[in-house]
Amino acid sequence: MPGDLTTVQNEESFYKNGENYWSEVPATVDGMLGGFGHISGTDIQGSKTLLRQIFSSNNSPGRTAALDCGAGIGRITKFLLCPFFDKVDMVEQNAAFLKQAQDYLGPHLYSEKIDKIYSTALQYFEPDFEKYDVIWIQWVLGHLTDDDFVIFLKKCRNGLKRNGVIVVKENITSSDQVDVDEKDSSVTRPLSLLKLLFIKANLECSRLQKQIHFPKGLYNVYMFVLKPKSADGNPIRNITKE
Repeated sequence: MPGDLTTVQNEESFYKNGENYWSEVPATVDGMLGGFGHISGTDIQGSKTLLRQIFSSNNSPGRTAALDCGAGIGRITKFLLCPFFDKVDMVEQNAAFLKQAQDYLGPHLYSEKIDKIYSTALQYFEPDFEKYDVIWIQWVLGHLTDDDFVIFLKKCRNGLKRNGVIVVKENITSSDQVDVDEKDSSVTRPLSLLKLLFIKANLECSRLQKQIHFPKGLYNVYMFVLKPKSADGNPIRNITKE
């Protein structure tokens, strides 16, 4: 099946159906992970290992500010980003999840570490210009059409500080086909399509790492460390669909 989600259903219904699905999901770790809450610790450990590698590399990003995209109740914010960064911003379209995040993170962490919270869908979100050292995007890009996927990543490029990186952590299909989940209105893309979309967003992958120790039967999960292409350093403003 082609990657163009308009072949599945029209764009408006694609987004609306996804929003409706998540509105009925409980604001718990198990809810955020689709019933697989038991893999959270393994997931976080794999992500921490990657972040340490990023920080030990040449021209590494700073640790001042990070952005958690599709933050849910703040699982990644709490256990991955807050320990590494001075401040963390969260963007999440489900207001109930963000409300629960206050309790989940705890009053001290919430007041000391969280800077801004954006209650909006990623297709409408635009990061502050040159604010972030790391933009973390995990298990949420399947809810964007291919066009919005590229537009969103282009906007994220503008949100990076010098030496900043975008980290994408996503399920990958084992075939070269797009898997469509009608239940939650999302897609899982093959590695070849993800790489093509990164190229369209003028990003290059500086590191590709597979998440290990996940249970058998789940999709393979890969982490991509993305940087703006050196030949294209100009910021992209007023991005719209062609």
